[in-house]
Amino acid sequence: MPRLLLLRHAKSSWDAPQLADFDRPLNSRGRRSAPLMGRHIAAHALVPDRIVCSTARRTRETLAGLLPYLATEMDIRMTRDLYDSSASDYLDVIRAFGGSARTLLVIGHNPALQETAIDLVGTGNPTIVDQITSEFPTAALAIIDFPEKKWSEIHPKGGRIVSFFQPRELESVDGGPAEDE
Repeated sequence: MPRLLLLRHAKSSWDAPQLADFDRPLNSRGRRSAPLMGRHIAAHALVPDRIVCSTARRTRETLAGLLPYLATEMDIRMTRDLYDSSASDYLDVIRAFGGSARTLLVIGHNPALQETAIDLVGTGNPTIVDQITSEFPTAALAIIDFPEKKWSEIHPKGGRIVSFFQPRELESVDGGPAEDE
């Protein structure tokens, strides 16, 4: 059963308005949230077999914050197809890049990431579905399981939402810093 982890990039900086959107780095909160999510992924045995990450700077920096906590061999693919894309583009990337991975982590951008989660979830806790529909904040992680055997076979409304984690919740549990920006 394939497991999909959808992670929105951590909080990015708007301090340099001359930078193109694609080139925006993480801000201080984002640099704290990415490792926090990496620790959470590792502590809950959610480590992916494959990661597909947008090539935008803020997604690459989010991935860099996760990697020290994902101490295992994994395949990492970078693609611009996740930047400035739609939910249908995300589904195409998931189907194309999922391969033989049992757990696939996609690091991307809103609104497409949130729309992808909403489109793929057909069953599961309605409270979690409402939460995702309402807001998919930076560095939030949705976990969706599918009954299909292959990524190429997954379809809209075919997944079951397992969980949804937000950095502010993890900070309160982990004793980390509160959001300051």
